Amino acid sequence: MTVPGAETAVARPAYRDGNVLRWLAAHTASVTGDVVYFLALSWSAARAAGPSQAGLAVAAGALPRAVFMLAGGVVADRFGPRRVAAVSDATRCLVILLTAAVLLSAPPGMRLLIPLAFLFGMVDAVFMPAVGAFPPRITTRDQLARVQGMRGLSLRLSNAAGPAVGGVVLAAGGAAGAFTAAGALFAVSLALLLTVRVTPAPASARASVPAGPVRRTPRRELADGLRYVRRHRLLGPLTAVIGLSEMCFSGPVALGLVLLADERGWGAAGTGWLASAFSVGAAGAALWITVSPRIPYAGPGVAAALLVTAAATAALGHAPSLGAAVALTALAGLASGTTVTLTGALVQAAADPRYLGRVTSLTTLCTLGLAPALFPLAGLTAQHWGAAAFFTGCGTVSLLAAVPALAVPALRRARLRSAGAPD
Repeated sequence: MTVPGAETAVARPAYRDGNVLRWLAAHTASVTGDVVYFLALSWSAARAAGPSQAGLAVAAGALPRAVFMLAGGVVADRFGPRRVAAVSDATRCLVILLTAAVLLSAPPGMRLLIPLAFLFGMVDAVFMPAVGAFPPRITTRDQLARVQGMRGLSLRLSNAAGPAVGGVVLAAGGAAGAFTAAGALFAVSLALLLTVRVTPAPASARASVPAGPVRRTPRRELADGLRYVRRHRLLGPLTAVIGLSEMCFSGPVALGLVLLADERGWGAAGTGWLASAFSVGAAGAALWITVSPRIPYAGPGVAAALLVTAAATAALGHAPSLGAAVALTALAGLASGTTVTLTGALVQAAADPRYLGRVTSLTTLCTLGLAPALFPLAGLTAQHWGAAAFFTGCGTVSLLAAVPALAVPALRRARLRSAGAPD
């Protein structure tokens, strides 16, 4: 059976598909809104109660996001990704704009900011799995790697533009202006999402629903999703690869680059060069995958990228000069970005559409949930054994991530095809 709208996706690559581009624009606006919001929240909390309370405000949002992430996947699967993403955008927009209105007549206080952060974190936990479940519903399987590459470029653009936008609106309009700008970006995201055409789940997936009660509790649906991933010959090991490969690169490496530059006396300029090199390398990976006509050998590509990441990261801590460190950082960014893009495409292609929200929530939690534990470890390692020891450890973790990529036949032989799951 031909899925409605599939002909359009097949006729042109994803970067020329208007439906995909509208989803991408909505995603970009939302992520940029997130960045502006977090900047406004941190700035407001620091002004209201000092730097230590700024961390408390951010943590008040991060905790519910982590706790409710898996539940967000259940919601996305039950009600559909577009409906859930749209409601999440609308809720965030309303909450942020109401906060901005309050701040027009009163200074920011922790009694306002803590509940705001908590509520925002809960809604964000629902939005992230929903928006991540879109690609298989808006394009064909052979375009999923391109879509993930485009999403990677979107994230880089948002993370680059967001602080600049936030800084300008904070300077011009204070906290109220910054929250208003974030709310406006969520409104733009919502308007674009409502124009995205989402195809229904394939008939084969609907037919495979097991017989039983029509209504199931969220807890059972979550348990079913986790069981599905654990038993899946590809998704189980792929989730382990994603968790290990992103453990260092979701934030701790950025801190490690600062510590390395400080240790070697490269100064603030050296820190900037290293951070930029990693971002350029990751953006380069997203770009080449976006424009590549075909990437059939995704599984071997993941293994190769992880091995390069491990070697470049371990060598980075022993770089003899700033120039060598910049080159190695760019290579690590290129290899790490390739891993992120290909593993994301394999998840999208392999997961049963009925479980995609829950699968996305689990992989997102693995990406975001493991990294914070390494932040204090990075500082302690650099203090006692030097930055080289930290980067050697990160290289070792990347090497461990390559083990299932090489040892598990289903992952080692995984392909991205235009129809059917990877084999």
